[in-house]
Amino acid sequence: MGAGFVYRAVRRQLKTQQQQQNFMMAVTHELKTPIAVAKLNLETLQKHQLDETKRQKLILMTIQETNRLNSLTNNILVSSQLEGSSYSLSKEELNMSDLVKGTITDFKSRFPLREWELEKEDDIELTGDTLLLTILLNNLLENAMKYSPAGKPITCSLHKSNQAIELKVSDEGSGIPDIEKKRIFDKFYRIGNEATRTAKGTGLGLYLCKKIASDHNADIFVTDNTPSGSNFIVSFKIR
Repeated sequence: MGAGFVYRAVRRQLKTQQQQQNFMMAVTHELKTPIAVAKLNLETLQKHQLDETKRQKLILMTIQETNRLNSLTNNILVSSQLEGSSYSLSKEELNMSDLVKGTITDFKSRFPLREWELEKEDDIELTGDTLLLTILLNNLLENAMKYSPAGKPITCSLHKSNQAIELKVSDEGSGIPDIEKKRIFDKFYRIGNEATRTAKGTGLGLYLCKKIASDHNADIFVTDNTPSGSNFIVSFKIR
């Protein structure tokens, strides 16, 4: 029994170390890529006289990469603060309908080639932290972008019932296998094999979504979309 206990403990430790190593490799790559792209774009603008269409394209690409960098650093910093209990959670009355609308408008501006759909009720009030809820929605939308084809719409909906306020982000990608549905919210966990995975990410986004949902008295889970894809649902309990 003692040997079995030690064996399981060592396996858990090795698995955690491997996940942390994969995380550091992913973060390094995720940090270097937008910096390199932004630097190259700015150098191109500086050295060459481009026509206005090409200039605007390079500027848009640079803004997208800096937004990506900002999102990544926010995830890392907020995750660390929440785990270390150093983040002061704000509890204020906010208009969740306006927050969702503003976030979708921002994504339409940042990613004009993607198709965004919004279905919401107006004036849904919620008590919570505006920054954290914005990060939650940003992560769900970015996750949908990673795992769905560029030509397929991403739908965000917000509705209220007597028992809960439901925020849902739906995509029409390949979906998530049932065996992975519960694990995707674990820290550092990423879908697929480390050697063959092509989607960008660090394994922090959905973990942070779960932590933020929990801090707002909400449940988060994923279901299959029809005919293909996934629904990420955050259900805020109404007290």
